[in-house]
Amino acid sequence: MLFLQYFIWGAWLVTLGSYMINTLGFRGADVGMVYSTKGIAALLMPGIVGIIADKWLPANRVYALCHLVCAAMLAWAASINQPGLMFWVMLGNAMAFMPTIALSNTISYASLEKAGLDTVSHFPPIRVFGTIGFIAAMWTVSLMRFELSNLQLYIAAGASLALALYSLTLPTIPVVKGGVSRTWVSRLGLDAFVLFKNPRMAVFFLFAMLLGAVLQITNTFGNPFLHDFARQPEFANSFVVQYPSILLSVSQMSEVAFILTIPFFLRRFGIKQVMLMSMVAWVLRFALFAWGDPSAFGFVLLLLSMVVYGCAFDFFNISGSVFVEQEVDSRIRASAQGLFMTMVNGIGAYVGAILSGYVVDYFSVDGVKDWTTIWLVFAGYALVLAIIFHFSFQYRHTPSLKASAPLAH
Repeated sequence: MLFLQYFIWGAWLVTLGSYMINTLGFRGADVGMVYSTKGIAALLMPGIVGIIADKWLPANRVYALCHLVCAAMLAWAASINQPGLMFWVMLGNAMAFMPTIALSNTISYASLEKAGLDTVSHFPPIRVFGTIGFIAAMWTVSLMRFELSNLQLYIAAGASLALALYSLTLPTIPVVKGGVSRTWVSRLGLDAFVLFKNPRMAVFFLFAMLLGAVLQITNTFGNPFLHDFARQPEFANSFVVQYPSILLSVSQMSEVAFILTIPFFLRRFGIKQVMLMSMVAWVLRFALFAWGDPSAFGFVLLLLSMVVYGCAFDFFNISGSVFVEQEVDSRIRASAQGLFMTMVNGIGAYVGAILSGYVVDYFSVDGVKDWTTIWLVFAGYALVLAIIFHFSFQYRHTPSLKASAPLAH
């Protein structure tokens, strides 16, 4: 289930921008609008669909319906060449897909519990198959030379249909009869807005949103950037141009490695230093993109950019979630996590997609993009965030190397 869940996303998430720019002739702003659908959907749909799965339909049935909608929307998107219609169809896909991320976790936890297995120890190695699925999809699309083709969308649609059918064979997750009711307000994290009265938490959530925008930038324009080296004859047949998604998949491999280091770094340095490391890693990610190219030395810079992505993503996204878990009152812990995800994958993703599209267009002349300047602008943005965060986020940490030590004081 988890392999297919993220295979679907990996089949188009990092390559659709290249298809829209190079094959369909979309502007950067058009691409940004299409990618903003993920942020719009993340604001509302996970909470609403979660309530349906809790109260009326078993989670695995809701999951199947969502992926049936995804399959139809992705297949429709493959036939579209107009930016406006592409936006609405991909919004329909995002509205159905974003809730399935949480639903897949719900089904996993319930299935493990039904089998008498401990979720804490057994879920992480199972979740790794999601990342493997994402990488496998990127390699499939790249090796089959579908990165600039609508066939990537048909592959994603086929995987969605297969997952919808497979999910019908999963254990039925019974709906909740009575008990504590969680409203959509709670699921969206809106009742956790009380945390904004705490200046430290207010600053943390604000920067979570701003870093969410950074993440969206690299998802949207990393692949189109690598494809653009085909304009230079000496690079046209290089590995970077021929198989950019395979190179980008090193980012996901790095992510798997860095996630294992989070407990040590949080205990030793605390959330402030860890998030600063993430911001510095984002600066390096973009700066290395700015000066990287398919030449021997330039390729090393590109490869290093992929490696630092693991630190940039994990030390902000995963560590931030752990920090929220440690800091907030247990009565609003779930809502606080919802608020964190809303700020990162909702508002942050939307803002990042829209603004990055305009930045790319601003530094483009007759369709030729000044990628060096574009990436340096993004690197400068991440650097400014790091400086402001350093002085505005008040946090005191007592370092410890003991496994049993708390993450924060």
